[in-house]
Amino acid sequence: MTAEFAGKLALVTGGGRGIGRAIALELAARGADVLINYVRHPDNADAVASEVRALGRTSETLKANIADEASVDRMFAEITDRFGHLDILINNSASGVNRSVTDVTPKHWDWTLNVNARGAWLCARAALPLMQARGGGAVVSISSLGASRVMPDYFLVGVSKAALEAVTRYLAVELAPHNVRVNAVSGGLVETDALRSFAWGADVIAQSQARTPAGRLTTPQDVARTVAFLCTEDAAMIRGQTLVVDGGFSLLA
Repeated sequence: MTAEFAGKLALVTGGGRGIGRAIALELAARGADVLINYVRHPDNADAVASEVRALGRTSETLKANIADEASVDRMFAEITDRFGHLDILINNSASGVNRSVTDVTPKHWDWTLNVNARGAWLCARAALPLMQARGGGAVVSISSLGASRVMPDYFLVGVSKAALEAVTRYLAVELAPHNVRVNAVSGGLVETDALRSFAWGADVIAQSQARTPAGRLTTPQDVARTVAFLCTEDAAMIRGQTLVVDGGFSLLA
């Protein structure tokens, strides 16, 4: 694999497991140094950082709640002090309450929207000066099919991902003059611990695999490779888009 990101520094929020881990390792395999953000699972973040370092790259872990402005500011102040720049921001961190419309509360709403949509905006805003120091950069956020399709017990996460895709479009336009490219990737149904956490997860995994034209579910690595592509100059004219990586699953009625 070519070291196309050699000399570049990436931050992956929620990078300690699942899709975030796959993205961190993909970027590192392509030459990037990678910072791993976490909020609750330091052991997972440390393990991924060790995997990145095993690839010959620099990697550190950074604890921050991306839903909290002060926490985000502290994280980016640390990046500024220690590195002075940032080339790639991956807004992967996500949370949510898996309940029906009638079973969620305003507190659940605030938590989910703040992590999944507000956090991406806060991180992009804080990253901008660090990217300007290098003449530009790339921001990629991780969305899901629930942004435009209704799934059981997915109300709050789906709404938050729809908001995230809107944030992506606005950031793409407003950050373009700073040579910062902004896009999103929707991984469709990806077999991760998060998907398996739903009561209906196991059944949906089997049904979706049978229904997917590609004949298998999307993997974290599939998503990671698309994210990496969007961070390259080959994707320079892709702006404000949400690329769906689902093996054709969402094409069927």
